[in-house]
Parts: sequence; structure tokens; C-alpha cells
Amino acid sequence: MPDEKWDDWRWQLSHRINSLDEVAQVLNLTDEEKAGLTADDKFRVDITPYFASLIDPDDPNDPIRRQVIPLGREQQAFTAMMEDSLAEDRHSPVPGLVHRYPDRVLMLVTTQCASYCRYCTRSRIVGDPTQNFNSRDHEAQLEYLRRTPQVRDVLISGGDGLTLAPKLFEKILRGLREIPHIEIIRIGSRVPVFLPQRIDDELCTMLEKYHPLWINLHFNHPNEITPEVSRAVDKLTKAGLPVGNQSVLLAGVNDCVHIQRALVHKLVENRVRPYYLYQCDLVEGSGHFRTPVGKGLEIIEGLRGHTSGYAVPTYVIDAPGGGGKIPVMPNYLISYSDHKVILRNYEGYITTYEEPEHYQKHDQSTCAYCQHERPEPGQSGVLGLLEGERMWIEPKGFEDIHARGNTEAHRLQDPSKWVPFGVGAIEGKAARPLPVLKDGVNLDTERAATDTNAGIVEAGDVESQEARNGSANGSAAGAPNDKVPYGPGEEPRPREGEPTASAHGELL
Repeated sequence: MPDEKWDDWRWQLSHRINSLDEVAQVLNLTDEEKAGLTADDKFRVDITPYFASLIDPDDPNDPIRRQVIPLGREQQAFTAMMEDSLAEDRHSPVPGLVHRYPDRVLMLVTTQCASYCRYCTRSRIVGDPTQNFNSRDHEAQLEYLRRTPQVRDVLISGGDGLTLAPKLFEKILRGLREIPHIEIIRIGSRVPVFLPQRIDDELCTMLEKYHPLWINLHFNHPNEITPEVSRAVDKLTKAGLPVGNQSVLLAGVNDCVHIQRALVHKLVENRVRPYYLYQCDLVEGSGHFRTPVGKGLEIIEGLRGHTSGYAVPTYVIDAPGGGGKIPVMPNYLISYSDHKVILRNYEGYITTYEEPEHYQKHDQSTCAYCQHERPEPGQSGVLGLLEGERMWIEPKGFEDIHARGNTEAHRLQDPSKWVPFGVGAIEGKAARPLPVLKDGVNLDTERAATDTNAGIVEAGDVESQEARNGSANGSAAGAPNDKVPYGPGEEPRPREGEPTASAHGELL
């Protein structure tokens, strides 16, 4: 292929490979890959020629290959699987805008990507041209931001905004910059990884006009950092954009401390700051990519102290149900008393730190910043976990959508998308919303009221319930307990020998 075509990002996009026949011309496929590529309900497949050229055609375990070639096992359900595991649509006041945190929003400007990651968090809409956002949606998003002054930070994502036509993408940036209270614009993109040719001088000159701009990329393996990628990142940094990286911890791809160390070292060589290491989300199709949380802690242990602090990402879990990003840290703080802290370092060295005997407490009454505290509508603190009863606990006021500026629900706000498979759901769909514990509500009282309204009975009441119901269902009094219509989140644990979510460190 002539260089002038290979280096043209539009040519790359228009010549992506996606069908079984096309992929088979490039890779020696396994039976499971063939099954994945021919599955009726598979998540979209599109691979740029550039990214396909990085794959070892004879290695079915190639880390780049695993990220973009579907396997038959994608179709397998797993405990706690959800369509919208982060409840983004639930926190969406207008289509494509997610207002989960008080002062920042996620702005989804397209559902299209240069290539499609098999573990995509937004596979419910990404890659589907019928779900794409248009100029009317963009204007509705901008209008919401104009009338929501508490928002100071906007993250542009999708899909991938850098796949949009240059003039359309600039129109979005210009619209954001015209809003006085928008201080920071961030771009989340994997285009420099899938399609480094897109980062050209024309794009960088345009981006420079809308500072302060930040950009977070998405590298998962050191093999993705090629000379082409290094040139693209260099253009971004020279255009004044701070560049970060968000990786996802993926079984069979990068679940190794040595791979992660090589990755972060390559990143910082290219002036890319490792920002987050994500635990894989509970999204449909991602079950075979998931690792125990202990694996992520092991990797952070192997980085902290063994390499530069700015090369160590923050290990986070994006909380199911829309709870946001929660850091997961190794136990370096061993104990904490009123006068002494006991600490451990990466080598196992244990030491103490004496607390000050006299501390002049911060005087909020005289602090100008405290007196003009920034409001955070809808935020009211965090409650503790209630093990074994719910997957998440919502603070009081969590569902007060009007505090976030919402006035009405839109078509995407379907609660069944974020109800977990196997935990109060049947095949990923809920008969009724998964109950959660509210602040100040007695669990036993709530459960009794909920179960009464839903017609749910305890195991010991089966006989009397069946006596009242008669034998319409053909079962006799004293039927086995598995006939009880358990409510969401109340099902018994799997029988001995069956897989359970506890094997993956999940909260049931």
C-alpha cells in the first residue's frame, strides 16, 4: 500500500476490516474466533488496517488481537452482568449527557469509534448507527450546560469524538468555550492508538485554539506504543495538551505486573501520565476479560516504590449502579491511633509516624473558601456497605434528579439496563427495579413492605400461600422451596459446586 494512502486517516477508516472473510485474510483464526465473528448478536467489529498490522497472525493469544477480535464466549452471561453497568443513562438529563458528579459531566458526541474494544462499557449504544447523536442532540447538550452553572469540567467521549468530521468536532469545542463557567474541556480518545494518522498538524492547530484542553488516551499493552503513536503523542504535547492514559485490567492481555511496568515506562517516555487502571466493568460480553480485584492490587503493589510515583496509575473500580470511581489501594496504612500512624512500604519495611501533639484546627468561620463553598446538588455523603443484601447503597437524596437539573426522563433511561444479571434479574432484564437501601430506612421494614406488595413469601410460608392459591399451578402443598417467587436480590446462593460471584471478589 503506498505511504500516501496508508498515512491518510480517512483511507484507514474507509478500509477497516470487519467480516469473517476479511479478518481470515489477515489472521489464522481459531474456531472460537470464527464463532465470535459469525455470532448473530455480536458487538460491532471494525479494525483499522494499521491496528490489524500490529497483530501476530499466528498467535491466538496476541494481546492486541484479544482486544478487537470477538470470541464465542462473549455471548456467555455471568453473575452481576449488566447492559448499563454504570447507570449512565439513569444520570442523563438529555440524550448523550451524563451528569453523575456535581461539577463535571460526560458529553457523548458520537457512538462511532475507529475500532471497537470487545470489553466496551457502552456496547449498548456504541457502534450502532441508529443510536448516534446528531447536531440537534449536541445543541440540547450545550443548552443544558448553559443553564447548569455548577458544571465547570466537560469530558468529551462517545464513541470517540476524534472520529467526527473536523468541522463538526470544532463546532462542539467552540460551543463549549462560549459557555463562561466551563473551565476545563477534556477529550477521552483511543483514536491515537487505533488511528495515529488522525493526529495531524491541522487537528493540533485547531485544538490549540480551545485551551485549556486535556486529553486521556487508552493504551492497554506496550505493543500498542509504536513509532507512529509516539509521533502522534508528540504532536499533542507540542500543541499544549497534557496527555494521560486510562488502562483497563484485562485477563489474558495485561494482567501481569511486568507487562504493566513495561507499559507505564513506555508511557512516561512519551510524556503520557498513567492516570487510571480500571477494573473491568460488569458489562455484557466482558466476562472472560474480568480478573479478581486482588490481581489489580498485586499489580499496584508491584509498581508502587518499584518505579517512579508519577508512573503509578490509580487503581479504580467504577461502581456498579452509578456510584462513580472508587480507588482501590494496597494496605500501606496498617493502623491509626490518636497519636501515631503505623505504615508499611513496598519492601515490607514497617515504621511509625508520630502525629503532632498540638494542631491548630482549621477555622471555617474565617476561611473565605469555606464561607463560599461551592454547592454540590444531589450529594449528601456516603453510607457504609451492608454485606450480602445489596450490590450498592445509595445516600439520601441520590435519586433527586431535579437537584441535577433534570426535568423529565428520556427514552434511554431504562432501569433494566443497570439491573445485574443473576442478582434480581432474568437474562439481564428486571421484573421490577433492584431495591436499594435508602438513608434512614429500616431494612427489615422496607423488605417486609416490598415483599408484601410484590406478593413474595418467605420459604416457611409456602404451604399456607399455596393453600390460598389452590392448585392452579399444578403443585401440591409443601412444594420445594425453589418454587418460591424470590424477589430481586433475594435468590438463594448457587448450589455447591456451581460458580459464584464470590470467586471473583464481588459483593452479593
